[in-house]
Amino acid sequence: MRYRKLGSSELEVSEISLGSWLTYSGGVEADKTRACTEAAFDAGINFFDTANVYGQGAAETAWGDILSSRPRDSYILATKVYFPMSEDPADQGLSPAQIAKQIDASLTRLKTDYVDLYQAHRFDPTVPVEDIVEAFQKVVQQGKARYIGFSEWSPEQIEAAIDIAGPDLFVSSQPQYSMLWQAPEAEVFGLCSANGISQIVWSPLAQGVLTGKYKPGQPVPEGSRFASAEMAVSKDLVYSDATLQAVQRLVPIAEEAGMSMPTLALAWVLRRGEVASAITGASRPEQVHANAAASGVELSGDLLAAVDQALGDVPVTEPTPAPGAQPGVKHR
Repeated sequence: MRYRKLGSSELEVSEISLGSWLTYSGGVEADKTRACTEAAFDAGINFFDTANVYGQGAAETAWGDILSSRPRDSYILATKVYFPMSEDPADQGLSPAQIAKQIDASLTRLKTDYVDLYQAHRFDPTVPVEDIVEAFQKVVQQGKARYIGFSEWSPEQIEAAIDIAGPDLFVSSQPQYSMLWQAPEAEVFGLCSANGISQIVWSPLAQGVLTGKYKPGQPVPEGSRFASAEMAVSKDLVYSDATLQAVQRLVPIAEEAGMSMPTLALAWVLRRGEVASAITGASRPEQVHANAAASGVELSGDLLAAVDQALGDVPVTEPTPAPGAQPGVKHR
């Protein structure tokens, strides 16, 4: 496993990290969650990414039980705040009160005194950006988080926050990024790099589409991710015959290079120096080790050109949607 510096922080994170969005929030049994987490340590993964909203605290609780038995300096832990945590309309967003409340709740569930990285899960246009910045600064000052990051912020939102916070508060950006969603390269990567902010990318396998297991012209397999109701909109965007046909054109490219499709997809996102880590999910230990194998894999120029040719005009025009704030920046 190779490691990369996370932005302007002192953190060295594994190129492959373990996430808990659709798995350890209740989709996977406790014993499998533990087995996958142990496999991550075995593979050299030191970076674990979760969020308070995953399973309404279930993912944080699971990792709190598992990780608390290990030395705190043996892993890097990240969580997030923004999405609703109850039916109370006020129990969401990035108001100073909500950030203060949710960091304490997350630390309790995670059984730790601090997280290494606390992230704004989305931007909140209902709160003045000055208040958001001040609230996150306070979390750091209190020692409850070492560093601050954000997820799925637009260039306008990033610039507004940096103008107020300066270049030192934010160290990471977490966008969706894969062969099938390359939009962050256009503006976000360059803007963040210029301000000492690394990318931690989510869905590098496009919700499993880039594994090649889904075939064009065939129905969605029962029990698969895209068979679930919560992925219906995402399915319309990335689970099309045109996309699946393009992915199948990638299969012989990976085989000729002597690698699996997941390895090719993960190495592809890691080809960019702006990317510090690719978040992967796993429900079985062998998946953890297979994903970890992508660390350090170098892709030749010829192979990258073959990938571009295979994809053609396929990359989707919209990312996988998730409920979140509308674009906009609110100042006082």
